[in-house]
Amino acid sequence: MESILHSEMVRTGSILNMKSRSHNSAHLPLQRCIAGEELRNFSDSDLLAIILGTGTREQGVLDLASETINRFGGITGIHDAGIRELATKKGIGIRRAIRIQAALELGKRIIALPESKITIDSPKRVWNFLLPDIIGLKQEEFTVLILNNKNHLIKRKTVSLGTISEAIVHPREIFRDAIRESGSSIVIAHNHPSGVLTPSREDIETTRRIAEAGTIIGIELLDHVIMSTCSFLSLKEAGYM
Repeated sequence: MESILHSEMVRTGSILNMKSRSHNSAHLPLQRCIAGEELRNFSDSDLLAIILGTGTREQGVLDLASETINRFGGITGIHDAGIRELATKKGIGIRRAIRIQAALELGKRIIALPESKITIDSPKRVWNFLLPDIIGLKQEEFTVLILNNKNHLIKRKTVSLGTISEAIVHPREIFRDAIRESGSSIVIAHNHPSGVLTPSREDIETTRRIAEAGTIIGIELLDHVIMSTCSFLSLKEAGYM
């Protein structure tokens, strides 16, 4: 008799759990979206839960999404972690990590206009154009934007990674492609991962040397823009050029 009662209790508990999961599923982000809620109103955890699709045997998808965001310090932290580190999180694994990073990459690409349609006529446009590429960078990246006589972008080129110095950023590297592409002018830009936009002594000296070389070559240096993920500084507007 006790065995029969125990079996009945287990069966009843399983049914209740199934009903509970069925009821709760209506409140999952995917179902809420299907019901008409707009994605723009969803939290980061909600959106990540949609990408993950399901949770694990031990953890629901919303809890897994929330825990992942907390562990890596937000969506930016998840992006910075990369696929391999993200995959080490229990419940994520390599396939889900790839899906998450693919979704983040799509988000970066949607705000990046095709280079053929870019006009570089202000430091803010430089920042807007390069912002998707500097998000999450841990080191400085020095970029040259080559322009025609109407300030349309002809070509962009990354000439160095790491701290700017005379050994890394040399005028010949800056102007090599500008000469090949018959550029009329250039804008140079690099990021400060620290977020501090104040130019260093090397930044100012490098800008001076490049501007002098441009005058000799006949390709004007229009500006040097220092960027962070939150803002930018124009050396020209700040009086350093």
